[in-house]
Amino acid sequence: MGFGSIWHWLIVLLVVVVLFGGSGKISSLMGDFGKGLRNFKKSIKDEDADQASEGDSSKSLNSEQSAAAQPKADEAQKS
Repeated sequence: MGFGSIWHWLIVLLVVVVLFGGSGKISSLMGDFGKGLRNFKKSIKDEDADQASEGDSSKSLNSEQSAAAQPKADEAQKS
């Protein structure tokens, strides 16, 4: 793997073509990656918010059921 190795020159050539021959392709790729990442984070937050609202509604439903069951339990203890 000396300085004159074919693999060394191929890697150098590839780096030069990507950096200078892309004419803005790298910046557009990074912009697209950033947009995708932003949309992914937004969807994760939306799912968490949906699950939290579902959890709140189930808690209120459970509290209503327990409140309705409480008078029945009191009547059973009295008799």
